[in-house]
Amino acid sequence: MNKIALIFLMVFSMLSNGQSVRVATFNVSMDGTNYVEQGHIITGNELQHNLQEGEHKQIKNIAEIIQRLRPNIIVLNEFDYSQQSATDVQNFINNYLKVSQNSNKPIDYPYFYSAPVNTGVDSGVDLDNDGIASGTKDDAFGFGFFPGHYGMLVLSQYPIEFEQIRTFQHFLWKDMPDNLLSTIIDASGEPYYSQEAQQILRLSSKSHWDIPIKVGEHTIHLLASHPTPPVFDGSENRNGKRNHDEIRFWTDYLSGNERSAYIYDDKRKLGGFKGEHFVIAGDLNASPDEGDGIKSAIRGLLGHPSVNDSFVPKSEAGQLHTPDSQYAAQHTADWAMRADYVLPSTSLDVKASGVFWPKLDDPLFRLIKDRKSSSDHRLVWVDVALKYF
Repeated sequence: MNKIALIFLMVFSMLSNGQSVRVATFNVSMDGTNYVEQGHIITGNELQHNLQEGEHKQIKNIAEIIQRLRPNIIVLNEFDYSQQSATDVQNFINNYLKVSQNSNKPIDYPYFYSAPVNTGVDSGVDLDNDGIASGTKDDAFGFGFFPGHYGMLVLSQYPIEFEQIRTFQHFLWKDMPDNLLSTIIDASGEPYYSQEAQQILRLSSKSHWDIPIKVGEHTIHLLASHPTPPVFDGSENRNGKRNHDEIRFWTDYLSGNERSAYIYDDKRKLGGFKGEHFVIAGDLNASPDEGDGIKSAIRGLLGHPSVNDSFVPKSEAGQLHTPDSQYAAQHTADWAMRADYVLPSTSLDVKASGVFWPKLDDPLFRLIKDRKSSSDHRLVWVDVALKYF
């Protein structure tokens, strides 16, 4: 029996027995800055090199975490994209995930999706208001040292319906009704972005993806993104407002024709979500209760009538890490905020959820001790089951 047939039988068996599907998100910090010493030049091929060797400790720890949690579908944020990304992903799977890490069972993902993102892509105009269209990271469509920096990757044990994927990398910010782009002004009260910049600036700092995944006889749409952090700017709050609108995009996308009619994808197909089941996943860089972001967007998404917000993934170690915060058990990053989300549709039952955060006295704490160990984020997982099984 070939591998595809075996996977199909596995999925059919799971679904017929009413078992759940584990969906996860993990900002893995597998970007170029994590593989060079401070002050050294980043070339963009750092991740490629370390994926070929199969011996990098941080990547081995990432693989071990994934092997321990064993998600069926996972979004990886900050996995650098390149022109040879298909090879890079295969090297990650073959040299790390399919190799036992500390005696853990290897894991395979026969299906994956990687695509270009806006980070590091030169806009051709002056976006940082220094008077020069320099072509550097600060004038890119999304902050990044090279095209594809801080990219995204989806790994799946279930078939991806590649022909039905929708991406929104090129959607223009100005085309979102009631956008906050027009409210970004400098200290003198003038528009921060020039008219030229406003005409070409894209909404997504990386991209927004709608990836249909076939689970038995049903399709679950994975809605993946990684909005810009709402910091690293000035009083104009350009990043905070972009983060807000990047998150609001999903709220509009799910809200029917009246709210989503303006949306177009990279193939110029119009309109919003047309499916039944979905899971929103990724590092959204926003909390409804803490942090510097404009909270109305994430609150609106969590409160959307199609989003199942009946649960919040938690960890005891998160509470111990920041004991003075009433929200600490919900935190997903060591800088003390809920930033990473796995949000299923109300058509899906949530069976269990959690945040992988070993406590200080746990032998597995070595896996998350700091960013060099794995990441400054934690893997967040949710087990879902279709209500109709």
